[in-house]
Amino acid sequence: MPHALTVGQLRHQLETLDHDLPVYLAINPDWPYAHRIGEVVALTEGHPGAVYIAEDGQAGVLPPAVRSELAWP
Repeated sequence: MPHALTVGQLRHQLETLDHDLPVYLAINPDWPYAHRIGEVVALTEGHPGAVYIAEDGQAGVLPPAVRSELAWP
């Protein structure tokens, strides 16, 4: 997967999933945690444009199966 995921690539990965599933950010600073997704901000002026997804609070430790899929300790 590229370092900078595009909106199209994210949509492609999500389009086949159940639209009612909750979405979290998986963050691994020192301990692997799940974080709720907050506001989405798109900067379209200037170069390069980008989309930012804000973190909206911690949802707990990632399940071992998720850590395994991400190859995180």
